Amino acid sequence: MSTPIPDYPLDIFTPDAVRNARAVDDALREFAPAVRLHDGTVMIARHEHVTSGLLDWKSFSSASRPWHDPNSPRPEILLTDDPPKHTQVRKVVSDALSPRALERTKAIFQQAAQEFVDELRAREGEAVDAVGEITQAFIFRVLPDVLGLPQEGRHHMHGFSQMVWATMGPPGELFDEAMDADFSAVIEWLDKVCARDAIDPEGIGAEFFRAADRGQVTLDEAKLLLQTVLSAGADTTYLTMANAIRAWALFPGEYDKLRANPKLLRNAFDESLRWDSPSRMAGRITTCDVPIDDYIVPAGTRCGLMFAAANRDPRYWDAPDEYRIERDTKHSLGWGYGVHGCVGRMLAQTEAQALLGTIVREVASFEIAGDYEPWMTTVGHGPIKQPVRLKFA
Repeated sequence: MSTPIPDYPLDIFTPDAVRNARAVDDALREFAPAVRLHDGTVMIARHEHVTSGLLDWKSFSSASRPWHDPNSPRPEILLTDDPPKHTQVRKVVSDALSPRALERTKAIFQQAAQEFVDELRAREGEAVDAVGEITQAFIFRVLPDVLGLPQEGRHHMHGFSQMVWATMGPPGELFDEAMDADFSAVIEWLDKVCARDAIDPEGIGAEFFRAADRGQVTLDEAKLLLQTVLSAGADTTYLTMANAIRAWALFPGEYDKLRANPKLLRNAFDESLRWDSPSRMAGRITTCDVPIDDYIVPAGTRCGLMFAAANRDPRYWDAPDEYRIERDTKHSLGWGYGVHGCVGRMLAQTEAQALLGTIVREVASFEIAGDYEPWMTTVGHGPIKQPVRLKFA
């Protein structure tokens, strides 16, 4: 006989909970292997169970998720599909973001990164926002160029991010704030700049429409995939890069190791993805009864598989709150796992290699220069502001 899943007494999506998401999610993980929120959603937060849930897409389906609204501004494709549809669509994205395709973008990213760091050199000793003035500014300027989007209206990028991530969490105060911010203007901009006749045929975005010409996806799906990459290639990447800079300020000995051996950069980026994951959870729905230790999650239950808490689970990780650039991150969940593992991983790594690689080469050290301000969205997680001071080599 299974033990009833315990009700969790706290709301983990209030503004106060979002401000303290690390502590809130870790407390939930330690409460029980599975807990039921007040709306019936079951949250699973221990590394063992989150990993197995991500791998078992047949039992934990992506076709329906907690708080799922098919009419939301989030592109309804790829993340909301299971195989075989997911497999077909994923191949289109994989081909568009192949090593060969991304090789052509490296010079664009690298030139922009050098320009950013040259501008920062003139501000040595000043407080600089690691998000708004470095990582987010870099991604919002360069990623649309690489995708082939027009210049018009790029100030809507942040509003688009707010809306997409708001739809992954429950309705409430933070959802309303995100949707109140020029919703119609953002949607109009997104529809316009992702249209086939608006994009540069030499950009990566055009590859999705060429896939439609080959019959791999429809024209509407091609547009949705472009919008998906625009969102997925931006937010988690700039948050993770900002967290890397923050970690380098907090753990200066680790940054010294990285500067002494820049080949560790990819692992340093992956460790920042584990140390403070930019997504708190992924939504799923169970298609059968699923055992979680002594509990049974019934078929048809909407669930949250909690990446960030699992990536700090002391049952699996040694000293999980410490940032270690030489840590074995092979089983980190920051990139997802299984069939829904991040298809844009190589794009994110290309972006990070350009900007962070230039920073590591030219910046000798960082120090925290102001308070961390969290991104106030229920599921996306990370700094929206983190002042730092840079000392150049």
